Parts: sequence; structure tokens; C-alpha cells
Amino acid sequence: MAMDKHHHHQMPLTKSASRQRYNEWVFRDVPSDITIEVDGAIFSLHKFPLVSRSGRIRRLVAEHRDSDISRIELVSLPGGSESFELAAKFCYGVNFEITSSNVAQLCCVSDYLEMSEDHSKNNLGSRAEEYLDSIVCKNLEMCVEVLRQSENLLPLADELKIVTRCIDAVASKACVEQIASSFSRLEYSSSGRLHMSKQANCEGDWWIEDLSVLRIDLYQRVITAMKFRGVRPESIAASLVSYAQKELIQKSISGSKEKLVVETIVSLMPVEKFVVPLSFLFGLLRSAVMLDCNAASRLDLERRIGSQLDIATLDDILIPSFRHAGDTMFDVDTVHRILVNFSQQEGDSDDEMEDVSVFESDSPTATPSQTALFKVSKLVDNYLAEIAPDANLKLNKFIAIAETLPAHARTVHDGLYRAIDVYLKAHLTLSDPDKRRLCKSIDFQKLSQDAGAHAAQNERLPLQSIVQVLYFEQLRLRNALFCSYPDDDIKPMHQSWRINSGALSAAMSPKDNYASLRRENRELKLELARMRMRLNDLEKDHVCMKRDMQKSSSRRFMKSFSKRIGKKFNIFGHSSSRESTNSPSRHSERTDSKITDRT
Repeated sequence: MAMDKHHHHQMPLTKSASRQRYNEWVFRDVPSDITIEVDGAIFSLHKFPLVSRSGRIRRLVAEHRDSDISRIELVSLPGGSESFELAAKFCYGVNFEITSSNVAQLCCVSDYLEMSEDHSKNNLGSRAEEYLDSIVCKNLEMCVEVLRQSENLLPLADELKIVTRCIDAVASKACVEQIASSFSRLEYSSSGRLHMSKQANCEGDWWIEDLSVLRIDLYQRVITAMKFRGVRPESIAASLVSYAQKELIQKSISGSKEKLVVETIVSLMPVEKFVVPLSFLFGLLRSAVMLDCNAASRLDLERRIGSQLDIATLDDILIPSFRHAGDTMFDVDTVHRILVNFSQQEGDSDDEMEDVSVFESDSPTATPSQTALFKVSKLVDNYLAEIAPDANLKLNKFIAIAETLPAHARTVHDGLYRAIDVYLKAHLTLSDPDKRRLCKSIDFQKLSQDAGAHAAQNERLPLQSIVQVLYFEQLRLRNALFCSYPDDDIKPMHQSWRINSGALSAAMSPKDNYASLRRENRELKLELARMRMRLNDLEKDHVCMKRDMQKSSSRRFMKSFSKRIGKKFNIFGHSSSRESTNSPSRHSERTDSKITDRT
């Protein structure tokens, strides 16, 4: 009973094919007295060899005692005509090899034909069972082959415990091999400590590829048994990846079967974090969206992806939308749920980090959670810029994506500003209130100098936003001057200049409000132009000063230079011409707190 690795395909025998095959072993010198039909194949045989081994045929022949030649049709015989031919050969005493490719058929057909010890000693049923228990169940590869052959023998193969015995054997064998592999990796370090040598997690798990030949229902049962037995999560994950690649990529299967495969694989994934590759999770999620898999599968994938979103790329989250023609190009709703999962898990991580000493962290100034937030914020801003040109993308969805992360996630708002500007370009019909809602997400104080300069000239922005940009540009220039000459009486912070764009009087008409904002906008632009000119003059003076100091070290030169610098700083003095009725400083105390709300 040697193992046969060749897979036999089951197919009905035609009349001519069946005669050609059984002519080789049927008694030709004795006339046949019984005709057996199985799935259209006709076997002209003899009653005595059959009834001596098969209780079922004995019973059926007894029902046809009045006929000289009986004709019997065996309906729904497991394994079809191929299985019956093997059973008939056994009845005639013809030798053939029991292998992992036919033992499941033999167990089932012997049960169907009642070829048990009750009718004859050493009957086919006991011979097949012995081979299954003593040979197959001790060899993992043979067990997988028997399971594959059992797919077309259900539910009888299950009732006879063929499937269960093979599954238990596979799970136990894989677990034992992993334990043995772990012991072989134990070694002593130079200090005498016992530790595990570094090797690939799934090294030696040759069964991973073998399991990919199974049908999804039996594969699910095998993986479930392996998880219960304690097989490593990394090995389980590697097997799932291998199985999905064969079923979803290499095979052309129907949509309903693809859907079942995706849902089953998701349900089998280990609970441990990071053992399943992120690219694989995104691939499954795309398939789940396209195949409209159940909500539980999609939500589970979104939760898993959200837990490691900081290592995702832009291509990962650009999930196509597979809905009707009027929908967005990309599945924005799914990405939003992933971001919500990430934000919630980040919050949990922050809570857990509160009690951890900073000395236990590699960096006392930035926890992994903060690093992850920063990476995801850049990812989100790039994603927003990518989806912004979509004409079907609603404002609410765009804003929802932009505002999912906490405020401290972005240290610089250049990326967000760029994405919002792209959206404004693609949606020219936005109303002023909608533009204000959109731009409310931007902290203009966190724009870089280049982005601020661009925003100051960007007519697509609402007027209130431009006023804020100009205001912060003014502060930036003033602080630059202060840093250059700290001994002069310049106040670098917000006390000197404040804008009233956030505190327009409720009693004013919309026309007056708009006129006031326009006037303030013009004044700020003019002031910025003057400040830039002053700053340029100061830079020139600084160059001149260095050159003059090299030529002369006289005190008179330093005295004259101090007077010259003092005159140039007059623009920031309290006697400035900006101290007028329209000056923002008049409203500073009652307007500063409302700047953000009004925009």
C-alpha cells in the first residue's frame, strides 16, 4: 500500500470504455449473470463474487430471484463508476493499490455497498479504514490529499469521520513540527543565556502551500483546528495569503465563490496585530468592497487597517468606488471609517502612555502615537489633494476627512491648504458660506512662508481667510524685524496689531460688513508692502554697517547708525498713522477671541 501522489479525476465510464477496462479482470470464461449500472456505465458481472462481499448487492439480488439475469442500478454511489470499479475488483480478488488518492472513495463506497466485516472477513471497509488510520493520519501531506478527494464525497465522508480524522491529524502534525522547530532554534548566548536564534517565522512550514489545494469549506475547518491547537499566528497568516493568491488571483472563479472566499479568509485572520501584511489587508478590502461582502468582514478589515495606518501609502488608501455612475471616483466613506478607527486607537494609545515613564521610551519628546499621527496627517492631506478634483465629491465628505484627525496631528498646514485650494479650483460654484466652512479647517498661523505668500494672493479663498493670512504675514514680518534688532522697542506678539474680521458688528448690514473687510484687506496688504520695504532697507543697512565697521571703528559712525535705525522703526511706534478710526487696534480687546469663529 504505497503512497500514490498522482491525482485521479473521477469521471463516468462510457459503455465501450467500461467494457475495455473490466474485460481485463472479469471472468470471461463464465457467462455474466448480473448487470450493474452506475452513472450510465454498464458492468456485466457475476453474482457470486459480489454478494459474497457486499451486503447491499446481496439484498438487491434477493429481490430479483425470479430473473435469470438481474439488472441493478446503483443510484448516488459515492465516487461514481470509478469507485464501483475498485470495489468490484476487490470482490473478484484483483490486486490494486490503496493510496491517499483513492482511500476516501474506498471508505465511502464500502459503506454504501455494505462491504463490512459482518459479511466477509478482511473486507474492503476494514482494509481502507486500516490504511487511513495507520498510514494516512501519520503523514500531513497524505492527509491533505485525502481531504481534497473528500470534497466530492460529502456528506458521507463527514459521517464516516474521514474528514475529522484528517483535519485533526493535520493540525496536530503542524503544531508538533513547529514545536520541534522551536526547540531546534534554541541556543546559548555568550553570556550563557538560552535564547531563540533568529530565523524566518514560517521556515519549515511546508504545509502552507499544500493547504491551498483545498476547497474553502474544508480549508476553513483545517485553519480553525490549527488555531485551536496553537499553530503560530505568523504561519496562519502566511497560509491565508497563499490561499487568497491562488483562489482570487490565479483562478477564475465566480463572484459568489470569490465573495465566500474573502469573507472566510477575513474570519480566519489571527487577532494578533501586525502578523497579516498591510498590503494584503488592503487587497482584501478592495475585493470586499467590489464583491459587496458582508458588513462584518468590511468593518473588521477597516479596524485592522486603522491600527497600522501610519505605515500605509497613498496608493493603499485610493480604493476605487464600485457603485453607480453618479458616485465619487474613490470610496471616501471607507477611508473615513478607517481614519475614525485610527483616531480612536490613537486615543487609546495616548491614555495608555500617560502612566509610562519617559525614560522607558526611545524618545522622551515624541511617543510612537505622536509619530503615527504626524505620518497619517501627511497621508490624509495627500489623499485629500488626490480626491479634491472629483466633481461628485460633496463638501461634507471632504470636510469630514479633513477634520477626522485631532488638531495637534498637523504641525504644518501646507498640505491641507494645498488640498483645499485644489477643491476650490474644481468646485467654482461654492457659495461664500461653504468656502468659509471649508477654510475653517486651516490654521493660517501654521502655514510656511511660501504657502502664506501664496494664500495672501489667492482670490479663491473667502475674504475673511485672506484677511487672516495677511494678518499672520504681518506678524511674521514684524517678528523677523524684532529678531534682527531685539534692543529696539518693538512688540513682536499680538498686542500691537489685531484684526477685526472676526468681530464684525451684528448690527451692520452684510454690505457694510463686506465693505469693512475689503477695506481692512487693502490696509493690511499696503502695510505688508511697507513692512517688506522696511525689512529690505534694514537688510541693506546691515550690509552697509558691516562694510563701514570694517573701514572704521569710530563711535561717531555707530551713533549715526543708531539714529538712522530709530527712524526706520517709527512705523511700529504708537504715533503711527495707522492709529486711526479704522485701525484694528481699536477693536483689539473685543475682537481677538472671535477671529477663529468668524472664519
